[in-house]
Amino acid sequence: MPIDLSAFSEKAPALRVLNLRASKHGRLVASHDWDEDCRRNIYSASKSFTAIAVGIAQQEGLLSIDERLTDAFAGDLPEFVSEHLLQARVRDLLTMCLGQAQGFLMGAQRPLYPETDWVKLALRQPFSYAPGTRFVYNNVGPYLAGVLVQRRAGTDLVSYLMPRLFGPLGIHRPTWECDPLGLTFGAGGLMLTASELHRFGLLCQQDGHWQGRQLVPAQWVQACLQRQAENGTPHGYGYLFWGGADQVFRADGKYGQLCFIDRRGGAVLTLLAECRDTKALMEAVREDLLPQL
Repeated sequence: MPIDLSAFSEKAPALRVLNLRASKHGRLVASHDWDEDCRRNIYSASKSFTAIAVGIAQQEGLLSIDERLTDAFAGDLPEFVSEHLLQARVRDLLTMCLGQAQGFLMGAQRPLYPETDWVKLALRQPFSYAPGTRFVYNNVGPYLAGVLVQRRAGTDLVSYLMPRLFGPLGIHRPTWECDPLGLTFGAGGLMLTASELHRFGLLCQQDGHWQGRQLVPAQWVQACLQRQAENGTPHGYGYLFWGGADQVFRADGKYGQLCFIDRRGGAVLTLLAECRDTKALMEAVREDLLPQL
């Protein structure tokens, strides 16, 4: 049964909402475009795709989330390797609990670096805390996770995911930001339409199953959409997915690129926006949309 968008639609123009898709038990129950459903930068919602890529790569034996970073990036380590860096493992790249004290490789920072080797640059940043002990939102983790997949697979992240994820979801080869050496930037910069992001949400809601194929290990999707780290909110953080009330996890990008996934309730809600007041946007979603799903 279609959901009522009237209350949300009154707020949408002021919130600069561009596109909306909602599904319940795999059936589309709402679709509205305040602007074209064209490809847009989904910013940090890209991180959730990187998390899924890590799970596929682990299933294929290319990596293990239990690997130490000092082994996974043995050729990129700084001259002095701190005790905290020695302790860090691949799983710590996915939880925002890597051990660094501040965000690095963030959007406004990236154009300013004189260095071109961002892997070595990122690993030179101080590891101030023991991994897993403190949540600090940071692009280093998902960037390095994406780099590891690319190195082990011998190809860029888009090419790796084309036959494994994008193609089966009906997503023609997308554009994804790269670092100065041409490595896909797994922490942001993926360009998708709302409909394409929504299909990704549907895949996750279905535990990685899509049209008769298991594209992603079900246990990995479930791990991504479970509390893996405390982040100062009541809901925690998964593997590059944000937690929410009633175990509704989400891919979340700057300015309101959102894909809410309710595995228990069978619902997926996707929004693309150009919103500066994302707190107001989230309140509108919680008041006007999620209760109907």
